[in-house]
Amino acid sequence: MEVARDLQGRPLRDLRISVMDRCNFRCPYCMPEAAYPEGFRFLKTAERLDFDEIERVARVAAGLGVTKLRLTGGEPLLRPNLPDLVARLVRIPGIRDVALTTNGVLLERHAAALCEAGLSRVTISLDSLDPAIFVRLSGGRAELSAVLRGVGAACHAGFPGAVKINTVVQRGVNDAGVPDLLDHFRNTGVVVRLIEYMDVGNRNGWSHDDVVPSSELLRRIQTRWPLEALDASYRGEVARRYRYADGGGEIGFISSVTAPFCGSCSRARLSSDGQLYTCLFATKGADLRAVLRDDRNNGDEQALRQVLVESWCNRADQYSEDRAQAFIGGEAALVSRKNEKIEMHYIGG
Repeated sequence: MEVARDLQGRPLRDLRISVMDRCNFRCPYCMPEAAYPEGFRFLKTAERLDFDEIERVARVAAGLGVTKLRLTGGEPLLRPNLPDLVARLVRIPGIRDVALTTNGVLLERHAAALCEAGLSRVTISLDSLDPAIFVRLSGGRAELSAVLRGVGAACHAGFPGAVKINTVVQRGVNDAGVPDLLDHFRNTGVVVRLIEYMDVGNRNGWSHDDVVPSSELLRRIQTRWPLEALDASYRGEVARRYRYADGGGEIGFISSVTAPFCGSCSRARLSSDGQLYTCLFATKGADLRAVLRDDRNNGDEQALRQVLVESWCNRADQYSEDRAQAFIGGEAALVSRKNEKIEMHYIGG
């Protein structure tokens, strides 16, 4: 099997598939209410890739070395019949892992069916256990209790690859509540991953001053619960893993601002309307939908494969490393605003 490699020798191993550009939250760092009010024009059903088209892309990607798929949004559980897509993706030769990232509000309803369909893992975005802060960070669109019921349903369903919580930490917003969140999930088997606040998209008003470095969070947590570093589970793992010395479980730190990991990035992203992006901070993508719907191809995957290969093999993305270097020179904000980056809700995290 051919393994596609980019200009820096990075292999294509992971494909993140956005199945829905809509979301039932209005998180300020992703889809702020002011930018996405009621009546905002999202994609129509016919504009999104259907399940046949998504499966075709995933099959071609698997032939180029992809082994892991992650379904994202927007909110992926807004996509009808999602377990049917999962069941199709897990049967693709070469795919070893199919995961899901969700805000968790609809997870209680769908967890069992997703697990039965073969979903390997589920990650729930949850930024605070303080009800008032949760309301603020979800844009007033949900109740904390619904998310916690979703987490419980996921744990009860018994996903083989476990359940994780992703928490985006912002200084002066939710960083003080991190210990309470960690305490809630200690000894449950649920892994909490603390993510540095990033300048994804163009609408969240990001400032480097709002970032709480993972090293600072680690020091804070260590004063309450001693931690022991763990080896990476695989090459290119984005989270630095630690376990509680008292056996209370595991946590992780994702530090793409202060300790970028572009050099080992193996992820491509497929938007719900079929654009392929080779970086979370990309400004443009390759139009796979046009290839998929071109009658001249008549089901021939060669044209699709060629676009995938060319997109990845010409890739030189290292945005986070460029931003980190610019910060040293006092120009991180300038780098962040330099280009109109694709919005996070469009291609997932």
